Amino acid sequence: MTNRFTEATKLAQQLASQPAAWFATTRVSARGVLTTAQHTLTVLGISALVVVAVLFARPELAKQLSQSFLQEPAVEVAAVVAPPLSELMEAPAATPVVNNAPLTAEEKALLGTKKQQQWVTSWLSKRYRVAGDAANMLVSTAYLTAREIKLDPLLILAVMAIESGLNPFAESPVGAQGLMQVMSKVHHDKFQEMGGVQAALNPVANIRVGSLILKDYVTRGGSVEAGLKTYVGAAAFETDDGYGSRVLAEYNRLKQVSAGKKVPTITPMMAAAPAVQKDPAVASNDKLGKADTQIAGL
Repeated sequence: MTNRFTEATKLAQQLASQPAAWFATTRVSARGVLTTAQHTLTVLGISALVVVAVLFARPELAKQLSQSFLQEPAVEVAAVVAPPLSELMEAPAATPVVNNAPLTAEEKALLGTKKQQQWVTSWLSKRYRVAGDAANMLVSTAYLTAREIKLDPLLILAVMAIESGLNPFAESPVGAQGLMQVMSKVHHDKFQEMGGVQAALNPVANIRVGSLILKDYVTRGGSVEAGLKTYVGAAAFETDDGYGSRVLAEYNRLKQVSAGKKVPTITPMMAAAPAVQKDPAVASNDKLGKADTQIAGL
């Protein structure tokens, strides 16, 4: 009985002592929190004083900070720049590639000087009412192609002028297309590496293929006159109806222009009379002569 009373007394004492211990522990924790908060506020206060001192010493910095908070951040808008015409009209992968090797004397003669190309570009632009950038692209392409295949660039430009008037989208009733009026259906194999026959209206591709055909015909014929006659599809006839004369006349004008001479941009068209008058049947068949001749040249 006495032992039970003693144990009950001890238990009561323990229960009575627990709240006091809890309050003591809580008091210590609260004191630590208050001390930490006091130290933090002290550091923040010192930092604020330092910032104020810096802004006071550097007014321009304070102005910049205020503007950055009050104004919305500026959004940079990239300017939309139209791509140059040369990119819009760039040919497929088979564009003539010119390496950086030193030019030979022949290549220098074919390329001419920058000034000569500028004279030719300006004259053709005015004569055929073509935008300057477009004319520059056509002339540059003709000169680069001429250097690659070893053909006079002025002859290429003269053929372009007579064939299409420098219209890259020209098309004849028999299917000749583009600047040099190439029969793409006949010479489809030459356009394969450039994306197919749809590249026939691509100025760069058309100039390249037309120049290769012209070079081949000049080589076969043994002269520029014979090559032009074959190119226009009149190889089987006695006359080309003055086509060669018109091309060579334009070629001579371009030579004078490239030499820096003043050449009128408006000249009377010379109509050459045929040496032999053809009967109506031959005249009608002559319209298909170009296609027939280019097929025969394959």
